Amino acid sequence: MLTVFFVPLIFINIGMVTAPSLLFGLYIISGTGMAGIGMGIMHDAIHGSYSKNQKVNTYLGYTMNLIGGNAAVWKIQHNVLHHTYTNIEGADDDINAPFFLRFSPHAKKNGLHRFQYLYVWFFYGLSTVSWITTKDFIRLDRYRKMGFFNKKNGYRNALMKIVGWKLIYFSYALIIPLLVVPLSPWIIVLAFLSMHFVTGLLISIVFQVAHIMPNTEFPLPNEDGVISSDWADHQLATTTNFSPKSRIFSWLIGGLNYQVEHHLLPNVCHIHYRKISGIVADTAREFGIPYNTKRTFIAAIIDHVGVLRKLGKVQPVHT
Repeated sequence: MLTVFFVPLIFINIGMVTAPSLLFGLYIISGTGMAGIGMGIMHDAIHGSYSKNQKVNTYLGYTMNLIGGNAAVWKIQHNVLHHTYTNIEGADDDINAPFFLRFSPHAKKNGLHRFQYLYVWFFYGLSTVSWITTKDFIRLDRYRKMGFFNKKNGYRNALMKIVGWKLIYFSYALIIPLLVVPLSPWIIVLAFLSMHFVTGLLISIVFQVAHIMPNTEFPLPNEDGVISSDWADHQLATTTNFSPKSRIFSWLIGGLNYQVEHHLLPNVCHIHYRKISGIVADTAREFGIPYNTKRTFIAAIIDHVGVLRKLGKVQPVHT
């Protein structure tokens, strides 16, 4: 995946590209590699599950920075908030959406949501553009107010690192190509955006169909802020597997088709989830706990679309 991401960019950066079609092709190939890095390398590494050696995990976690994001911010958003408060409105940042998208039955509804199942794909494609430009800075500030980055100079140091890594990323992903590729700047920028559109679409679909599904729940805390079920039950109730029999697909997306196992055992490398899944499914059946799974990825996407349509029609549920 690192090769798929970097090799096309190398060809672009050394000025070997003169045709727009080749430029777009190389950037799009790089986009698939970027998605692969996000799902198959940095995801495990930041969870601390890529290697038993935590230094290896730390260094491979920086691949998130190499593709324009930030490992420190993402660790809070994903490891802390998403994995602890899965599908809980206002707490899980993966379902906290801008006003034109609605991912929870408890979120406010407006007229635009009626059509979100049609236009959501465009915004899925733009998701990593948001990452590399504004989202990390917005979340860094919000997480500081929540109590993170509160050590001496913690916020300042994190901000400087974000800026530094993004300058490195934009240098080889866009600025150098603008200087060396003999094509109009708008074509180069559009090709760069096409790379991110491919990445954003792939990553967003894989992550969203794991949680925004017909059989997944969206629990609300009681007046004391407590969820009624225990953590393991909560993970099973809010998560769905898909395409569990496809080994090739599983390799391509870093084992994220086994989301149930990942949410129960996020510190275990994804290469073990296929074998673990049988044990988890049998145990869930034994204790009468839901074990959500879809036979294929296409079936999962179709169900995801159905939920988006439903959320565009039904009024918020507050109990």
